[in-house]
Amino acid sequence: MKKTLIAVSIASVFVLSGCNKATETSSNNEQVTATTQTKKAELGNFGIELDARDESVKPGDDFFRYAGGTWYDNFVIPSDKVRYGAFTKLAERSEKQIKTIIEEIANNADGKELTPEEQLIANFYQSYMDTETANAKGISAISPVLESINNISDVTELTAMFGRAWLDGSASPIYGGMWFNRLNPDQYQLSVGVGGLGLPDRSYYLEDTERFVKIREAYVAHIEEMLHFAKVENAAEKAKNILALETQIAEVQWPREKRRDRDLTLNQIQREQLDTDYPGFDWNTYFAETGYKVPHLNMSQPEPIKDVIKLVNNEPLSVWKDYMTYHTITNQAGFLSDEVFNANFEFYGKTLNGQQEPRPRWKRAIAQMSGTQSLGFAIGKSYVDKHFPASSKAQMAELVENLRTALGERIDSLEWMGNETKKNAHAKLASFRPKIGYPDEWQSFDGLEIKADDLLGNVLRIRKFFRDDSVAKELEKTDRERWGMSPQRVNAYYNSSFNEIVFPAAILQPPFFDPNADPAVNYGGIGAVIGHEMGHGFDDQGAKSDENGIQRNWWTDEDKTAFQARTDALVAQYDGYEPIKGSHVNGQLTLGENIGDVGGLAMAYHAYKLSLNGKEAPVIEGVTGDQRFFLAWAQVWREKRTEESLMTQLKSDPHAPARYRTFAPRNHDAWYKAFNVQPGDALYLAPEERVRIW
Repeated sequence: MKKTLIAVSIASVFVLSGCNKATETSSNNEQVTATTQTKKAELGNFGIELDARDESVKPGDDFFRYAGGTWYDNFVIPSDKVRYGAFTKLAERSEKQIKTIIEEIANNADGKELTPEEQLIANFYQSYMDTETANAKGISAISPVLESINNISDVTELTAMFGRAWLDGSASPIYGGMWFNRLNPDQYQLSVGVGGLGLPDRSYYLEDTERFVKIREAYVAHIEEMLHFAKVENAAEKAKNILALETQIAEVQWPREKRRDRDLTLNQIQREQLDTDYPGFDWNTYFAETGYKVPHLNMSQPEPIKDVIKLVNNEPLSVWKDYMTYHTITNQAGFLSDEVFNANFEFYGKTLNGQQEPRPRWKRAIAQMSGTQSLGFAIGKSYVDKHFPASSKAQMAELVENLRTALGERIDSLEWMGNETKKNAHAKLASFRPKIGYPDEWQSFDGLEIKADDLLGNVLRIRKFFRDDSVAKELEKTDRERWGMSPQRVNAYYNSSFNEIVFPAAILQPPFFDPNADPAVNYGGIGAVIGHEMGHGFDDQGAKSDENGIQRNWWTDEDKTAFQARTDALVAQYDGYEPIKGSHVNGQLTLGENIGDVGGLAMAYHAYKLSLNGKEAPVIEGVTGDQRFFLAWAQVWREKRTEESLMTQLKSDPHAPARYRTFAPRNHDAWYKAFNVQPGDALYLAPEERVRIW
């Protein structure tokens, strides 16, 4: 309940919240067109819901409202949600499909012997849905961890608890997670950083507007309430002390836009240097608890780590113990009694995000089970078998290659980039590895025990299973078959270390992709998504890695300067958007995603035009091919959300709000022609002000 994320960016993975030549793909496009004539698209008659438009609004004044204003005005966000759009709709479909799969396994009506993985799924779901047992246990399920925290007698024991924080479900201001060595992607490497905040972002602690002052007051009241469940004395005073401690962590933590700078966050060090360069912290005790051997590591926020070490040593031990007690309760609230869960929801659901009621328990169970470090891939096998046809994977693969061709041609035509850099860009483009639908090698769950009557125990055993698996592989060559999302996840991502673009099965549905839709719609939908992920390989941070995933500079100084001039213009453009009065989009924080959107659209439009082989697209229901292309893009980003969750997004999410993602076409000449956008229209940009990067 703590975080509602549309899209999560972790380290060098860039998340979304397609070599055949163009002439060789025309036959496929003809087949798609022919299919459209015999099978109806899921949305509208050709892939777009035209009745969602508000034609009283000029496209050039507000493309978001023009493309979906009628839908926006009439749609009511369900009370158990903070946002609703294309991603949400598909996620709901995926949830229902998974619920059917799980219940068929759990009910086992045909009497067949369950496979070991099916038994894990059945047992976990049963344990999650067993509210009677959870309510009977109350907070006692986490008593062993709370007792361990209460028994901490010195900083060494505190440090040991920090090392176990992830396994215990507690919190630590210093965290270490296994990732890839950015200078040698064949190696795993532990990355150490600063975290441990209970609010969505450091700004929630540091800004003094009325909104954030009230949130902090509510946070203190919430902490006090959660401490009462553990019968902590003087809970009101201790809640204030916890806020004060977290405020100090927030003060030393880098802002998010700084934390996404891959040059600043690359600070590799050998284990033997750690005690000298980062003294005052018992690294041996910490790493002994994590289990990692740590021959070398990366310190993602050097100065903040040093500042937090000072806090660990200087702040009263009692405050740290109260801090860990609170986070242990709130982090496990979803696995405890309804009383604890509901109290936690009041703050993290209602106050922070404007959610009026909790999601049904079965949906929370599926969300918990579907993660990559849960049973997501066990469920994913059945999901793919039932809901992802081989034809979709084949068509998607061809779209990827069409986009690769288009981007290659666009690189050749760049006026601002020299031949030396273009050669390196082509090498990176040629090396892109697409992963579509599902893994070729599935996650093994051998040795994992799941019980039908022990929910929290199951959660803890799953954490330990994946931690042990990570520790066992620490010194092995990195596994390039590994996926960062399960097949039933409605999303996509780019991994710079492996130079791979990944599209889980669940996103390959309308409005993103429909084999029966008009080709312009598929290019404006999933085509632009493919381009978006390719664009991450060439955004302001992805462009810092080469075709082998190694972080190094492959740019000439002149080309890098020209590139930055264009990205600075895009930062300024998005800085100008003001979703909430007084709160603007952070153009620097969202830059990578905005480059992905603007560049991805350009690539997809180019590929669409190539697919037409010089012919004019037909006009369908009064809508031209170019109009269908851009409307498909806008339909993908049609969304409504609560103001509270919008603020959370503005402060903590590297993606711009959906409304402003529909504005990306204002940087493309074809959009102006398609919708007759003229000077004086609100979204009009003079040709020289339109940002053209890729």
